[in-house]
Amino acid sequence: MTTPSTPSLRDRAGTFGLTAEEFDLATSQMGREPNALEAAIIGAMWSEHCGYKNSRPLFRHFPTTGPQVLQGPGENAGVVDIGDGWGVAFKMESHNHPSAVEPVQGAATGVGGILRDIFAMGARPFAVLDSLRFGNPDSPRTRFLVNGVVDGIAHYGNAIGVPTVGGEVTFHPSYQENPLVNVMALGIMRHEDLAKGTMGAVGNQIVYVGSKTGRDGLGGAVFASADLSDASQADRPAVQVGDPFMEKLLLEATLEAIQAGVVAGVQDMGAAGLVSSTCEMAYRAELGITMDLDKVPTREEGMVPMELCLSESQERMILVPVPGREQELHDLLAKWELDVVTIGQVESHNNYRLTWKGEVVCDLPVALLNEAPKYTREGVESDEIKAKREADLSGVPVPADLGAVLVDLLAHPTIASKRPIFERYDHQVMTNTVVVPGAADAAVMRVKGSGMGVAATSDCNPRFVYLDPYTGAAAAVAEAARNLACVGATPLAITDNLNFGNPHRLDVYYQLQQAVQGIADACRALNTPVTGGNVSLYNQYVEEGRTVAIHPTPTIGMVGVLPDVTRRATLNLKAAGQTLILLGEHASDIGASHYLETVHGQEAGRVPTLDLTREAKVIEGTLSLIRAGLTDTAHDCAEGGLAVALAEMAIAGNLGVRVQLEASEGTRADALLYGEAHGRVIVAVPDAGAAEATLRDLGVPFSRLGETVDAHSVTIALPNQHVHLSVNLDTLRHAWERPLKDILA
Repeated sequence: MTTPSTPSLRDRAGTFGLTAEEFDLATSQMGREPNALEAAIIGAMWSEHCGYKNSRPLFRHFPTTGPQVLQGPGENAGVVDIGDGWGVAFKMESHNHPSAVEPVQGAATGVGGILRDIFAMGARPFAVLDSLRFGNPDSPRTRFLVNGVVDGIAHYGNAIGVPTVGGEVTFHPSYQENPLVNVMALGIMRHEDLAKGTMGAVGNQIVYVGSKTGRDGLGGAVFASADLSDASQADRPAVQVGDPFMEKLLLEATLEAIQAGVVAGVQDMGAAGLVSSTCEMAYRAELGITMDLDKVPTREEGMVPMELCLSESQERMILVPVPGREQELHDLLAKWELDVVTIGQVESHNNYRLTWKGEVVCDLPVALLNEAPKYTREGVESDEIKAKREADLSGVPVPADLGAVLVDLLAHPTIASKRPIFERYDHQVMTNTVVVPGAADAAVMRVKGSGMGVAATSDCNPRFVYLDPYTGAAAAVAEAARNLACVGATPLAITDNLNFGNPHRLDVYYQLQQAVQGIADACRALNTPVTGGNVSLYNQYVEEGRTVAIHPTPTIGMVGVLPDVTRRATLNLKAAGQTLILLGEHASDIGASHYLETVHGQEAGRVPTLDLTREAKVIEGTLSLIRAGLTDTAHDCAEGGLAVALAEMAIAGNLGVRVQLEASEGTRADALLYGEAHGRVIVAVPDAGAAEATLRDLGVPFSRLGETVDAHSVTIALPNQHVHLSVNLDTLRHAWERPLKDILA
């Protein structure tokens, strides 16, 4: 009888998140085979979540610099200059897989993690936005996930005292088992407080600060870099558990230490925990480190080096003191009753060296850990999606009752009021929020001590990206910029969260390639460089051999500045007798529209043509009207088209509108009402002559739509189409307000 041989580490490479080829590559670079701990550390750092091995090669297309950029990609968060010595740090991250298996803690720790990225830069967090995607709204699982995610975000944000001021929610079957939870945070800072994640110089101490280390979140980086499956519920240990009250202490202590000038480097312990934070800091400094794992504070008995290294327990930071001021840092942190332990020091040997019980248990080149292999391939578009995009829509009938269509669209959970969600969030804590969720196309926060305001939004239309990844991703940038303009803010820069399926599928890689190029081109055209972001791949679910990938969702988070926060606009109609003007041009087809999918059951057709030059003109025109005091009412025309945008403005202002549209030859009535052409903003103006003169001088295309009226209905006429719809405002409001109440009931 033969005894089965024990599998080698190479044979078990997959358990560490490595392929056999990657294991061989690491062995070659080290000159020896890694031990089990080293293999696990390499696997975590070479995961997509940390190493960006399938996406980083594409990022060379992004514009990342500009006079407004104080800190671009490569740090905990990007930072932009907003004037008068103020900066805004901002970043977006995902917690998709954790939220799929444990929605409350998955979402809560997503908020906690992104907040640490912000205050690690020396900025005080002052706003959170969440971009959420769920499956079929009638499904019990979807309702379970929605309630859990919303509760998690509310629990953490409300407890730590940072307002949740905006975001978006989309429902689509592709997210049924793989929801997306993207969280964006912003922080305000003075330029001189900008901190970076570096180790400084040889001999500097490495100080662990915050909560004790437990076994929660173990293997989270690798878990986030693999497909979900029927077995994913067994990955609950890879989901972290958050403590917002501890994070509040850590936030205040970190900011005080930075402002006191006693730290040379700061880094959040995020994905891959202690390992990623310390080896990334060492890499930036081009130095090595030696750490004693016996000194890591623990909250569980018998923890071993692999657990100590890769646990993703929350509310932990690494601080490097300024030489000679170590005791000052310890004293400052101790008063906040945090664990403060020196666990290592900076070395000149360029290795990542760990000891435990007096023995070296890990000795890896710092460069090896931070330079994951990079993979490129030639993407191939799916024939199925191409056929959908090229579908002939000429036979789609125009509904006899276009007013009923308006009601149906407002009742779709993707378009319907999100008040039942955001009313669970404290959006006024810190008393900076001057435009609250739902009141406008972007949130606005005042900068205390100045007359300025900061605006923020997050946007993506996954249907557009699915049918045309390049145009859809570029359109997400353009929509974010329009949303900022609609509140009176100049767009400054973006952060992104690139959510896609498995990049080893050539059709998914094609989507990623095209989307990155679309974002890059739109950012150049609109002068909004990319300051950082996150990639979340492998967002697909495997069940009984069937693979369901999410719609590609490159979420764009954008920040802008209002030079005068009192010169701003919201979407609600303010008074009867004002003229409604459309900046941009009317829609002429129904391709890729929400209307086509909702009413006719087709996700098909060409995405509307995107003209970035016209987008810039519409943004300029909108800002000019607001800043000249010619309007305080503006609303982007996006999902659902013109009629939906008008209805939203009427509902918000409790005023009616009377509109007359002239369709050009051959234009369908449903396209004019519900088509989703880009580059459009609706404004309401008291002085139409002055507003139109301004738009003419700027070369902005526009047309009069009609007027606001002291009535209780939305009335739209298309005389040359013999179309007239008039829907009572109460009917529209009921349709718009009901869906999310039911889902969250």
